[in-house]
Amino acid sequence: MADVLEVRAEIEGQIAGMTVCEMLRLTAERHPDAPAYSDPVEGGWSTLTYAEARRRVLEIAAGFAALGLAPGEAVALMMINRSEHVLADLGAVHAGGVPCSVYSTFAPDQVAFVADNVGARYAVVGGAADLSRWDPVLDRLPDLRKIIVLDGAPAGDRFLSWADFLKLGRARLAEAPGEIEERWRAVTPGDVLTVLYTSGTTGMPKGVPLTHTNVFYEVESTDRLTSLPERGTQVSYLTYAHIAERVLSLYLPLVKVSHVHFCTDLANLGATLGQVRPMMFFGVPRVYEKMMAKLQAVLATQPEEQQDNVRRAMAAGRAYIEACQHGGTLTPQIQAAYDTADAALLSIVRSMIGFDQAQWTITGAAPLPDDVQRFFAGLGLKVIDVYGMTETTGAFTGNSPASYKLGTVGRPEPGVEVRIAEDGEILTRSPLNTSGYVSRPDATAELVDEEGWLHTGDIGSIDDDGFVRVVDRKKELIITAGGENISPAAIENHLKEHPLIGQALAYGDNRPFPVAILTLDGEAAPGWAQAQGIACTSPVELVEHPEVLKAVEAAVQAANDRLARVQQVKRWALLPGEWTPETEELTPSLKLKRRVIHAKYAEVIEGLYTG
Repeated sequence: MADVLEVRAEIEGQIAGMTVCEMLRLTAERHPDAPAYSDPVEGGWSTLTYAEARRRVLEIAAGFAALGLAPGEAVALMMINRSEHVLADLGAVHAGGVPCSVYSTFAPDQVAFVADNVGARYAVVGGAADLSRWDPVLDRLPDLRKIIVLDGAPAGDRFLSWADFLKLGRARLAEAPGEIEERWRAVTPGDVLTVLYTSGTTGMPKGVPLTHTNVFYEVESTDRLTSLPERGTQVSYLTYAHIAERVLSLYLPLVKVSHVHFCTDLANLGATLGQVRPMMFFGVPRVYEKMMAKLQAVLATQPEEQQDNVRRAMAAGRAYIEACQHGGTLTPQIQAAYDTADAALLSIVRSMIGFDQAQWTITGAAPLPDDVQRFFAGLGLKVIDVYGMTETTGAFTGNSPASYKLGTVGRPEPGVEVRIAEDGEILTRSPLNTSGYVSRPDATAELVDEEGWLHTGDIGSIDDDGFVRVVDRKKELIITAGGENISPAAIENHLKEHPLIGQALAYGDNRPFPVAILTLDGEAAPGWAQAQGIACTSPVELVEHPEVLKAVEAAVQAANDRLARVQQVKRWALLPGEWTPETEELTPSLKLKRRVIHAKYAEVIEGLYTG
């Protein structure tokens, strides 16, 4: 304990007095010509240096000041990942405001709730698609003074184009530069840097205020964990409403002088990775699952001899990654086999997918299925877990490239306390913890106890080496009619190991046995069908095809073989459509909305027990 507190005091001393405004000033002065942000344009990239980015940030801050933004007032942001998102965010901070990125998948009612709850006085949105989520509720937001629109601002006094906003800011900065400097210098480490809203598996989202101190403690802890080099490249593609993306591609780059490339469409992620070759990459499990499915589909088209070569090379890759983990033994034989496989094949595959320069490939937000982790290990990639939540400013435990253990979420970050409560819940205490929820004292009291321990709501354990394992959400454990406690995630991850199965939900609360609802993987299923000689490729036809049903039955049986009897799925249903945030079965961070699925497919579930 003493060592943890000493490290905490050391980090707190190191970040004392630091704000995002001061860090951007330092970085822009020390590295004025370093590339900061690149947006995709036809034929290449449009890039801002750190000096150019800071100048634009000050202009935007002046624009907010000219519009009347008072220190402490909130600015809502809704747009894709692009430089303007980051610049508007930082501009609001420099004006003394509080930016709040809103999930673009939120329904209008949720948008209205967030804007009202955070007290948004201004909003910056991308274009028509984003405006469509605001228009139906603008009459319920009388305190929202102005909406700045990047592309295609509507007519009306309440709207302002991005071009006119920048023009306003340039003029204000030119006539009153001292005012803007006074504003950003008045920002303190204890001020709220941003408010993020939980994506919410049930009910309305909760607002989580995070301070400059929260964020810089997380940035310093991450830097110590990874030892990433300065001036590296990154890809930003997850929404800035997600704490992981915000820390890793908005705040960390200010310290590491990283070059952030924006991927404006998830469909282009593969091509973007190939162009950027990032030094680090964070992906929620579904992103890695999609990558694996595409690579497997390509592999399936190769001659059998080539497939055998790949399998042997990947076996050497897996053995190497497993031997290098904490407690493993890297023998000369394993090293030699890996070196041969890497030179002949694995390094080529990593280069093909843009991961040849990646030093830290991580995942979080939900459990990563074992087969996905093993697949990438076979390519010589350590896709390792970190663990945290919005309320802890992101990760508070993590595996590092130098010290990791597969199947765990790593050790506590420097200066972070973690313990397991009597009921198995994971608790944490550190400067990463939020002070509570916006206007929700009841929920805050449930989140943080009187001794400062934050209750994660997750069940887990800590092994003798200090590595943390997460079992499942405390409130999502299935309690069967026989009184057995079952983790649905454990069942679901085994089911999703088959390429045909895109999503899985296990159900069984107060029932005699678990059942499962499965969806076809929209990308992998057509390729699988073609490889099997099945002519039909539409999802509706595939879910009824005997060969598909036979394969899924085999996948369920394979999963059951790895589960205890009380966990085994007795019956299942296969659905043709994929679950997405738009169809409301997933949160914006791609977690299952269990209650929504239970209600939406109540008849299907009931039929599995009565049919």
